[in-house]
Amino acid sequence: MRRVHQPLPSAGAAYLDARGDGRAMRVSWHAEAEVVVLSLWRDNVCTGTFQLALEDVPGLVDLLAARYADAPDERAVYPPDTEPIRQVRGSA
Repeated sequence: MRRVHQPLPSAGAAYLDARGDGRAMRVSWHAEAEVVVLSLWRDNVCTGTFQLALEDVPGLVDLLAARYADAPDERAVYPPDTEPIRQVRGSA
């Protein structure tokens, strides 16, 4: 089922995809549900969502900040102490 455009909650933002073509990511904060929702959009249609637990937000922010600081060095994809894909919570 496709979801049609809905207004952003008051605590959120939208970011345009570097590839253009109507792509965007919306970030909305839902304190009552203790999640941040990342949603992918194509034009005005939501194509997928990801709910990130509030307790995991600092780890994501740290990873993004570390990579942003290293941006000029395009040889490394991840900080040396970070695996490309790792489980944040729970067990495998």
